[in-house]
Amino acid sequence: MPKGANQKLKLYYLAKLMVKETDDDHYLTMPQIRELLTERYGITADRKSLYDDMEALRTLGIDVMMEQVGKNYFYHVGSKHFEIAELKLLVDAIQSSKFITERKSNELIKKLTGLVSEYEASQLKRQVEVQGRIKTMNESIYYIVDEIHTAISTNKRIRFEYLKWNLNKELVPRKEGFYEVSPWALTWDDENYYLIAFDAEADKIKHYRVDKMRNIDLLADKRLGKEHFKAFDMAAYSKMNFGMFGGKETKVKLKFKNELVGVLIDRFGKDISIRRSDENGYSVTSVDVALSDQFFGWLFALSDGVVIVSPDDVKEKYKEELQRIINGYN
Repeated sequence: MPKGANQKLKLYYLAKLMVKETDDDHYLTMPQIRELLTERYGITADRKSLYDDMEALRTLGIDVMMEQVGKNYFYHVGSKHFEIAELKLLVDAIQSSKFITERKSNELIKKLTGLVSEYEASQLKRQVEVQGRIKTMNESIYYIVDEIHTAISTNKRIRFEYLKWNLNKELVPRKEGFYEVSPWALTWDDENYYLIAFDAEADKIKHYRVDKMRNIDLLADKRLGKEHFKAFDMAAYSKMNFGMFGGKETKVKLKFKNELVGVLIDRFGKDISIRRSDENGYSVTSVDVALSDQFFGWLFALSDGVVIVSPDDVKEKYKEELQRIINGYN
């Protein structure tokens, strides 16, 4: 039988054909496989060689399955690297993510659809509607994240400009010069990506929005602050810092209506201690928070459903904030 020009790539194209054209609900017969290989790729193959090729694909980790129905044999790829349900979750996460730009979202989803058959790929072309979703516009964020990972893996400090918005809707430096920190972790919180780092000058752990970082450089100096991260709990840090807005860390005792227990657990986790209050219908808990406008805003949104019991200075500060808001309407 004459050989096609792409004959040396037969195994590759056969694998591509099986992955893209078959799944648990779509099959190909051997005559169909031979015909598609010839029409699409100019490859000719006899049955015996294709039987050997199918076995080679299995050896390479592609789950080629054969099923007999009457006198006919049908071939398809069974399990793949990702189940279709897993890919749907990934697509939904990418589309609804504020952190990922629109262009990058489309690129990532296109790559994910390449992992499944064409029939399954059509199920991944979904549009997740998220109210008020605003995509980031900073395309360089992916390279910044890569630089941070490199710094962490090579134990290096980094230097960067940190930006803020001005009234002209422009991102401008927060201060003259650069920030210099020791990066230790990255976290995704409140729909934003954050760098968790040690600031040697302030001698404390700080966090920075990655999409507000620019002109990042890896330094030759080794990282500092290892002792601060030995017992560092990322989940606890994120729960304490509302929307990752930092403030003075304080233990606060809160009284809340029993029907709001889910709100407290969602915010602070299941490990918080809860005990009944002397006041009927209420319970109390003590939590560590970073005192900030965001914490007080969270309290305000819950009205009288959650009340600060102690310490007194936090109660007074909250009262002052409430009075300041009232004065703004005089």
